[in-house]
Amino acid sequence: MKKVYLILLAVILSLPIFGQDEPTSHIVMFYNVENLFDIYDDPVVRDDEFTPDGFKEWTEAKYKSKLSNIEEVIYTLSASNKKFPAIIGLSEIENRRVLDDLISTPKLAMANYQIVHYDSPEARGVDVALLYRPDLFTYIKSDVFQPEIPERPDFKTRDILAVYGTIEGELFCFFVNHWSSRIGGAHQSEYLRCGCAQTLRDYADSIQVAHPDIKIVIMGDMNDDPKDKSMAEVIGAKEKLSQVEAGGYFNPFWSMQKGGYGTLGYQDSWSLFDNMIVNSNLLPGEMGGGKLRLLKGAKNKYYGTVFKRPFMVQSKGKYKNYPLRTFSGNTFMDGYSDHFPVYIVIGK
Repeated sequence: MKKVYLILLAVILSLPIFGQDEPTSHIVMFYNVENLFDIYDDPVVRDDEFTPDGFKEWTEAKYKSKLSNIEEVIYTLSASNKKFPAIIGLSEIENRRVLDDLISTPKLAMANYQIVHYDSPEARGVDVALLYRPDLFTYIKSDVFQPEIPERPDFKTRDILAVYGTIEGELFCFFVNHWSSRIGGAHQSEYLRCGCAQTLRDYADSIQVAHPDIKIVIMGDMNDDPKDKSMAEVIGAKEKLSQVEAGGYFNPFWSMQKGGYGTLGYQDSWSLFDNMIVNSNLLPGEMGGGKLRLLKGAKNKYYGTVFKRPFMVQSKGKYKNYPLRTFSGNTFMDGYSDHFPVYIVIGK
């Protein structure tokens, strides 16, 4: 009997503990969840394919399975860190309803996530959003702004979301992005993403002037790699800590891509479009300010993490080893997303 008790105790102690955060670190996560639509037709946007009568035959059962899959990814990431992320940035979500449904799933409800979301003017109605834990992040205000594309002044795309608040008394601004796609070709569409990047850079620089101690995290699906013009030149996010000047930006995922990491696959190669960038105030060492800094993850030589587990990966066929997505064309794969999520750790 005593042996059985000890075995049970060992199992219980091995389970992830949630809600008992180490005061020294916080997880900030970003996830492109690939077309998280509800099943209802919105006459204002082009969402017809994601309805029961649409090409994808998007039923209540498929929608609930999609929610459960996203829940499982976030929960598994949380379990691996023994804490729910303090901040989660999301892209490719349709509306407030799908966010309410997501945070109400059984495994995520215990985190008590709150939502920051605005409807964007994007034609299909997909938006970005931010979820936060009110026990860790004190919300102050939020705003959205449209990227300015000089060559196409009437161009409309996903908003850039800015959310201000404090963590352990220190002021933060989190930007959530989903920049214009590469439809038409990477080079031909580059000016669109550079316009997104310039709009963001101008905004981020201006708030650093107004609030010199503010800590900035830029996250999103940029549809560009860290080395591409929009990221490396327009944002000016550096690959190495030693390259960052005061008021500048560091991209920990640049060195990760050089190390063979990616967040989505295309034509037998990996891209790392899902990025998280921090300003100099969050850097370790003398340049950073305050208590909270960018940390390396446990057993990780990098300052960022691409999160994947075997259940999130296509195991066979044409897309073997790629992220297991929801649809391949109009064929329902019952997967998770065509992107892997990413996260950083900030702490003392």
